[in-house]
Amino acid sequence: MAGNSFGTLFVVTTFGESHGPALGCVVDGCPAGVSLEAEHIRAALRRRRPGAGIAGTTRAEPDEPEILSGVFEGTTLGSPIAIIVRNTSHRTADYDALKDRYRPGHADWTWEAKYGFRDHRGGGRSSGRETLCRVAAGAVATRLLDRYGVVIRAWSSAIAGITAAGPDDPAFSFDEIEGNTLRVPSRRDAEKIGEKLKALRDLGDSAGGTVSCMVTGVPPGIGEPVFGKLDARLASAMLSIGAAKGVEFGAGFAAAASAGSDHNDSLLPTAERLSDLVPAARYATNRAGGVLGGIATGMALTFTVAFKPVPSISRAQNTIDRSGASCAIAVEGRHDLCVAPRAVPVVEAMTALVLADLILLSRSDRLS
Repeated sequence: MAGNSFGTLFVVTTFGESHGPALGCVVDGCPAGVSLEAEHIRAALRRRRPGAGIAGTTRAEPDEPEILSGVFEGTTLGSPIAIIVRNTSHRTADYDALKDRYRPGHADWTWEAKYGFRDHRGGGRSSGRETLCRVAAGAVATRLLDRYGVVIRAWSSAIAGITAAGPDDPAFSFDEIEGNTLRVPSRRDAEKIGEKLKALRDLGDSAGGTVSCMVTGVPPGIGEPVFGKLDARLASAMLSIGAAKGVEFGAGFAAAASAGSDHNDSLLPTAERLSDLVPAARYATNRAGGVLGGIATGMALTFTVAFKPVPSISRAQNTIDRSGASCAIAVEGRHDLCVAPRAVPVVEAMTALVLADLILLSRSDRLS
C-alpha cells in the first residue's frame, strides 16, 4: 500500500487503523536541536480528541502519545522521531453488521475494489481517526516553525449552512475559537449553529462545514514555483484529509467572477529592502491569500477547506451488499455529527507540515 508518507525533506509516515492496537507516525528530517516534549504532542492531540460537544463522537480515547525515538532530554536528535498512540476505547462489535454491506459516502466499496479486502472495523485505515497521526506530526512541525515566528490559526467558518463571522467582522474573536466546542469565532454564531445541529441530530442526520485558516509570519519567497507551489502543496495536504472536498485561497472562487482591476493586490513602497537587488514590498489588499506564482508574498496566508457531511448517519439509506443485492442500511455507533470542529487542529497540523518542509527546502534556494 503506497501513499502513507508526506513531504520532501520533512517527511512524515503514518500508520495504524481505527480499531487496531495503535496508530502513530514517524517524522524523518526534523533538524536536531528543536525543543520537543511529550506534552507538546499531548496538547495538540487533546484538541483533536473525541468526546466533546454536540458535534463530536462519544468515543472516549485518552490519546496519550509515547515518543519512542528521536528525542533526548527534551530536544530532537536529528534522527527519526517515532510517536505511537494506543487505542483503548474501540467497540468493534458496533461494526459487525456492516461487514457485508457498503456504507454510502464511505470508502467501503472503493477500498474493496482496489484491494479485494478491507478492515470494516470503523473504516480501518480510511477512518477519521487516522488524523491523530497527522496532528502528532504537526506538533513536531509547529515546534520547528516557532523558531521562524510562524503562527497558524484555524477555525470553523461555516457549519450546517450557517456562515460564522469572518476576520473583518467585529464579532470575530480568535479567543472565542477555543471558547466553544464548535470552534466558531463568535459566541452568537456558535449558539445559532448549535441549535441547527440539534435539529439534524434529532433527524438522524449530519452536517458539513468549512474550516478557514490564517497563517502569519511566513517569510516571503517560501514555495517552489512549478510543481511545488505553496498553494498547490497546501491544497494537496488539505485534500488528503478524509472528508475534505474543496479548498480555496484568498478570494477563492469569487475571483472567477472578478475583473483583474478589482482582484489584483497593489504593491506599496517601503523603506526596507530584502537585498541589494530586491526592495521590500507590502500589498494594499490580500485577495491572493498570501501566495503569488506559488510563492509566499509575506502577507497572511489565508485559505478555506470544505468538508462534506459525516456519512455515518442513523437515517435509513439505500445500498448494496457483497452479493450485489439491494438493501437498506442505518449506521449506528459513535460518530461525529460534523467534522469541522475536530478538523480545525488537523488543518493546522497539515499546514505546519507543509510549511516546515518548504522552509527547509528554501534554505537551498541560492548560495547567498
